[in-house]
Amino acid sequence: MTHRIFDKTDKGREEIATRKYKVSPRLRSLLVMIDGKQSADELLKKVSGLGLTADNLAELSAGGFIQEVALPEPAAPVPDDTAAAAPVSGQSSYQAIYQFYTETIKTTIGLRGYALQLKVEKAASVDDLRELRAPYLEAVLKAKGNEVARSLRSRLDQLLQQAGTAPDSTAAGATVSR
Repeated sequence: MTHRIFDKTDKGREEIATRKYKVSPRLRSLLVMIDGKQSADELLKKVSGLGLTADNLAELSAGGFIQEVALPEPAAPVPDDTAAAAPVSGQSSYQAIYQFYTETIKTTIGLRGYALQLKVEKAASVDDLRELRAPYLEAVLKAKGNEVARSLRSRLDQLLQQAGTAPDSTAAGATVSR
């Protein structure tokens, strides 16, 4: 089993945001899913239905859209939601919120969150990410129900508060009952 992990380069992020390099739609789907956390095998299992293979990863790498990264150390289990919402030492509020969206969109919404993930990729500031709160919470509510939506709303609101931006309690995400 291959434990190689890839992440987007600046050129890869630029392609996601602007389509400047005109990567084919199939390769673009693979590029969007690359997050620096999943192994090449995990990614290829998810896109095997599209006919994508290790050759396609090599093509993205050769084009300068992705690069291999060092294997991360296994993450310790997080005992509660408050610890999961705290930014890692040295990590900016933007990075913490961006990472939260990226990880939770994939795990809770799945492929239905593709458009939302693209919006996260395009977000350039904490304020841009804050604007995605309501559509994110609506999508989680539809995909996983009220309990999961409340838990994720709590974690997201903590991150937004730490960033100095209070979430708008009138946003659509507030319809998740407490």
